[in-house]
Amino acid sequence: MSKNVKTLGFWTAIFAVLFYVGDMLAVSAFMVIQSLFFVIIAYMNLTERTYLYIFFAYLVLFFAGFSFYSTFIVEPSFGNQH
Repeated sequence: MSKNVKTLGFWTAIFAVLFYVGDMLAVSAFMVIQSLFFVIIAYMNLTERTYLYIFFAYLVLFFAGFSFYSTFIVEPSFGNQH
């Protein structure tokens, strides 16, 4: 199970680089923090149940945060209109 968490760390690092190249520095920094979190957790050699609890908690926080952001913070627009 730790290999799956290392893979999550790898892909979040790839996204961090892509966001950095796209000049989205805040999102890039957030993805770097997520990458470090996943890599640190992966090397702790926890039980599979603990990895699943951590991953499910991560998903709940992500979906709650994304729902809040997309509902209350994002201003709807179409195309390049501001």
